[in-house]
Amino acid sequence: MALSNKTRNWLLFFSTVVVVFLLGMLASSIMDRKAESRFAYQPQVNIPAGEPRNAVWGKNFPRQYQSYMRTADTSFVSYQGGGNLRDILEENPRLVVLFAGYGFSKDYNQGRGHYYAIEDTRNSLRTGGPTGPGTGPMPSTCWTCKSPDVPRLMNEIGITEFYEGKWADKGPEVVNAIGCADCHDANTMSLRISRPALVEGLKAMGKDVNQATHQEMRSLVCAQCHVEYYFNKNLPGKEGAAYLVFPWKNGHSAEDMERYYDDMSFVDWTHPISKTPMLKAQHPDYEVYMTGVHAKRGVSCADCHMPYRTEGGQKFTDHHIQSPLNNVVNSCQVCHREETEDLVNDVYDRQQKFKSNLVTLEDLLVRAHIEAGKAWELGAGEDQMEPILKGIRHAQWRWDYVAATHGGSFHSPVEANRVVATGINLAQEARLKLSRLLAGLGWNKPVPYPDINTKEKAQAFVGLDMAKLEKEKEEFKKNIIPQWLEEAKNREASQPIEEVSLN
Repeated sequence: MALSNKTRNWLLFFSTVVVVFLLGMLASSIMDRKAESRFAYQPQVNIPAGEPRNAVWGKNFPRQYQSYMRTADTSFVSYQGGGNLRDILEENPRLVVLFAGYGFSKDYNQGRGHYYAIEDTRNSLRTGGPTGPGTGPMPSTCWTCKSPDVPRLMNEIGITEFYEGKWADKGPEVVNAIGCADCHDANTMSLRISRPALVEGLKAMGKDVNQATHQEMRSLVCAQCHVEYYFNKNLPGKEGAAYLVFPWKNGHSAEDMERYYDDMSFVDWTHPISKTPMLKAQHPDYEVYMTGVHAKRGVSCADCHMPYRTEGGQKFTDHHIQSPLNNVVNSCQVCHREETEDLVNDVYDRQQKFKSNLVTLEDLLVRAHIEAGKAWELGAGEDQMEPILKGIRHAQWRWDYVAATHGGSFHSPVEANRVVATGINLAQEARLKLSRLLAGLGWNKPVPYPDINTKEKAQAFVGLDMAKLEKEKEEFKKNIIPQWLEEAKNREASQPIEEVSLN
């Protein structure tokens, strides 16, 4: 039945009222969001240049600070990582033999994230049990990537002066975990490089960090620490300081840095079983990432590990720095439209395939060290052993280059597997040479393989007195750390924060 003109007019009137009402609500919402965005940043305090206390920054940037504090949550566990504290030596005792004679054979725990940087460093057996200033096994340089107190100290006493001395010397000064001042300028909030080693490393490659784009900086601030490095104690004019250097002069690849170290005859430590002059890769995350598809397409570290969040009218970078697998919606699915389960399974599939090759190389290397030890025992000469030890050195460097990187098997699976494959070839060649040498020395049977099925058995095999090391650490935690904390508390109490005047 046809509507009368009067009915149609009333329907049109009510429709118009509804549309106007909805448009009004939309306009009001937009204005509210704009007002919220405009007045969201209301400084509460003046942040001095180099301020290391994250809580102070949090007064002006509460959203970022609150999200950063979530890095204290260690509940997420993935196939290869997550935030949970894991004993890598417990999971893989072979590493005790690979790192025999080096600190990582004592203790190798997966880090729990930036929030725990100071605590985990103090608790590690690798930093020993100092009894006061000038004691302990590690240099002051080992603090470099752990705290915004580091650039503060470098500015106060000098870069070389910071690298001088023992780790325990700066214990009372380095107390704030990785945070705001490591990456941001206090006045402008622009991303900044606070560690000179990165600037110097890029300069050695002919690059100027000041020419970097904002998107490049979203990775370079991470590259201040998530890189391969070594301590050079013989730099002209800086002798005696364990000066932090990135070995990038020849390039980023495993072979480039291997050649750099070989050219200068650099040795991290000498393996006590095989007598191999060893290299220890740290965590070349940035170098491996740079060879992957994400880097080639301009995706930064922050895009995946610190994706944007929105609260009300505010869009900001989520400072809950974590595995993207714990935040697939805001990280992976911004670009990849697959289901969460499919994306996670794809990552695990790549990591598991890579792991099988890595384990093969680990086993070859353990056997090579033990067989080399037998050759020395039977009277092998240095000239006979030199090419064998070079093969072991290069094979383990390549294993460590990808084993030590966080997420490298996903960041650049092709490159990671290529490096492992070359390591397997080198280890096999070294063992073949060893078998011929052993036969020439009268040994024509397999070299006995030790029982290293547990961390404890492996540590006993390499001669570690773990009871002594653990006792020293407990004494340090009981007697020294409280002194550091009290000294730091008094120092920071004498540095009051100036509130912003509202007038």
